[in-house]
Amino acid sequence: MAAVPVESRAISRLRSAAPPACLSVCRLVRVLPGSSVVLASTYCLITIHSAPGITLDLPQYTEKRVDVLAARAARAFHEWQPVDRRRAVDGRVYRSFSHGAHVEVFVLDMRTYKDANTAPRDGVGRVLGDRQARWLVDGLSRSRATWKIVANDLPVGLTVPDGAGIEGVANGLPGAPGGREHELAWVLRSLARRRVRNVVWLTADVHYTAAHHYSPDRAAVGDFDPFWEFVSGPLHAGAFGPNALDPTFGPEAVFVHAPPAANTSPMDGFQHFGEVNVDGRSGELTVDLRDGTGAALWSRTLRPQR
Repeated sequence: MAAVPVESRAISRLRSAAPPACLSVCRLVRVLPGSSVVLASTYCLITIHSAPGITLDLPQYTEKRVDVLAARAARAFHEWQPVDRRRAVDGRVYRSFSHGAHVEVFVLDMRTYKDANTAPRDGVGRVLGDRQARWLVDGLSRSRATWKIVANDLPVGLTVPDGAGIEGVANGLPGAPGGREHELAWVLRSLARRRVRNVVWLTADVHYTAAHHYSPDRAAVGDFDPFWEFVSGPLHAGAFGPNALDPTFGPEAVFVHAPPAANTSPMDGFQHFGEVNVDGRSGELTVDLRDGTGAALWSRTLRPQR
């Protein structure tokens, strides 16, 4: 979600003063019982984890103590979103769950552990943190599901700016991985080395819908397997985009449906959601990117690699 500029600057100052400050976003993937349908949607919440004594200097906040705001935000998030803390690896967000033999979903937390949006783009950054990155690779490697669905709340290859900084994974620079891209490069390389197949990434954050195909043949690095990432949003917000694609991992925008102008009203037809169906017999996975009325804008069926 796009940040209000003054708040973005305040949070950047807060990060510099008392790391690790963060924005926590949970991507919820809901599997419908009795079917092979996976519906994905994104719920966003700002929480700031910091040491006691740090305050915000924004006039719109009557409570300015960051530790108090963080505690209230965490409580509100877990009261209103169906995340069982006992199933989350760190007691917060990231976790996995299965739906039959064909689907296992890995829900990531790409906000809590990432470095500041103002961090250098060409250094070695973090977005998952070492523990979560290893959990993801190990879990995908052990999974016996036909399809391993990664619910990533930040897109892999879209450049998502935050003022002069970068909010997302992609650093917006061509060439070898830099900044947060280092962790994703390690994940993709590790999956290729372990021969993990049929991994599909579902994301949002940006306010339009798209289908991206990543290939080492187009990338600055060649030690990963091709994969798909499907983007869909927003559910009820102003529409933006499309964002620029960072070439590091060789993305191709196979389909894009974005508004003609920034912050297009939800009434103008650029609300989106994605639907994923897995055939119980063949194991084929079909993705439909839909508009707010439910009409399919684009569809693709993927056959599992055996």
